[in-house]
Amino acid sequence: MDCQYLPLSATGQFSTFFLDYITRNESLAPFYGQFPNPDAFGTQIQQKRSFPPEYRQTLVRVLQKQYANIAQKPDVSVLADADTFTVTTGHQLNIFTGPLYVIYKMVTTINLARRLKQAYPDYNFVPVYWMASEDHDFDEINHFQLFGRKHTWHTEQRGAVGRMNPKELQSLFAQIPEKLALFEQAYLNHDTLADAVRYYVNELFGAEGLVCLDADDPDLKRLFAPVITDELTKQTSARLVHQTTEQLGDLGYESIISPRDINLFYLTDGLRERIERIPGEGADADKFTVLHTNWAFSEADLLAQVGEHPERFSPNVVLRPLYQETILPNLAYIGGPSEVPYWMQLKAVFDHYKTPFPMLMPRNFALYVPRVSAKRLFKLGMTMEEWFLDEIKLKHHYVEHHTRHALRFDKENKAMHQILDAMLHKATMVDPSLERAVLAETKRFANAVERLQKKMRRAEERNQEVGVGQLLAVKNELFPNGGLQERVENFLTFYINDKAFLQKLLTNFDPFDYRMQVCLEK
Repeated sequence: MDCQYLPLSATGQFSTFFLDYITRNESLAPFYGQFPNPDAFGTQIQQKRSFPPEYRQTLVRVLQKQYANIAQKPDVSVLADADTFTVTTGHQLNIFTGPLYVIYKMVTTINLARRLKQAYPDYNFVPVYWMASEDHDFDEINHFQLFGRKHTWHTEQRGAVGRMNPKELQSLFAQIPEKLALFEQAYLNHDTLADAVRYYVNELFGAEGLVCLDADDPDLKRLFAPVITDELTKQTSARLVHQTTEQLGDLGYESIISPRDINLFYLTDGLRERIERIPGEGADADKFTVLHTNWAFSEADLLAQVGEHPERFSPNVVLRPLYQETILPNLAYIGGPSEVPYWMQLKAVFDHYKTPFPMLMPRNFALYVPRVSAKRLFKLGMTMEEWFLDEIKLKHHYVEHHTRHALRFDKENKAMHQILDAMLHKATMVDPSLERAVLAETKRFANAVERLQKKMRRAEERNQEVGVGQLLAVKNELFPNGGLQERVENFLTFYINDKAFLQKLLTNFDPFDYRMQVCLEK
């Protein structure tokens, strides 16, 4: 592949908040620990060396249980070693991996572990994919797009998606023309979506050392029990996040997440609902209710459940990152353009619980251009930066670049405005009140010129109809629905016809390069 690079700011697809982070705007420095460059990892390693040995043992035991039925698997026992650390990405369990960027997150994480081993050979680094198995927003994971066609999983199952039975997907396979043996094996031979995802991710990336972790586990939740208890009794996280959000707002940054008073869900099979505290009156003590149920608990009852059944408590977006960093000897979190900013809203929560804040690393961003499209792209003669313009601007650039005619009246406008300025001067010398009339005529003239330029451009677009059609065809192929390819297309779109696709990503992605990478097949 031939790779070209653009600043993310040149794509028009990213928030100021995120762009200011990757360009190290000083105003954001208080909201994260260290900026992710290779040299900074030495300090991060020292901060995380305090990770408890007994937590490592629990982590290894849980992973060995989760991988028990997988033959060829990564060696998770290395995580018991005090000189072993993780680098982690995470995502929801989108069917068939979901959008292409999910694969990019995994590739970035694998490559980061490799680079760190080269830079710090005395340590081991394990790439981890945190499966968001407790998430219950099924509508976000139940579909994927392949070769321009959307496929959707419909089910009556509810609750944490990782606990759902994926065998229902058999009906979906009948609707997909392509033979997807790996995913048939994953979905039709496992009883939970979490197990199915672990299976196919291991088939795709297990040889690269990527470890899948399902944190929906009582032993892991038990390590987080002190925070769960504190959240139920003191509601500390909401106050801290609100304070940080206000500070970011004062700097002009819009918040990504909004905390609840209690940032925990109650989790059982088929149900994941918010826990709310209902203040008591008089002799009646406070009660805790589970939204959309008839369940109500006293504080003593609920705290007893934390001790006996910690798996019933599921952190939401505010506490999930803290849970991750509590149970993993983790150095960095690899996230997307919304994840990195929302983690920065949480720095004070980590400080309060005396948990090292991980480095926040943007995942790799890429536009993959297959060989046929690459030939068309070069033939059309546009710069890579121009391809990221919206269709109207791209079309204007193309027409102006290829026309043999002048489509603007810049020279004429300049001369005419000099004449109008002279006319204004003469008129106001006679009567100053005529200024408004002359300016109105000037405005009407400018509008007339603009309308004429638009008509000329449309006429030239008709003259270049064939080229414009080819231009928009390539644009629509590479930017589905006008957005970034990586947010719509599934990796199978390219992998089905090129089994080396994933290896090409592993070879070409640099985890420390925070630019848009345009990958053109030769």
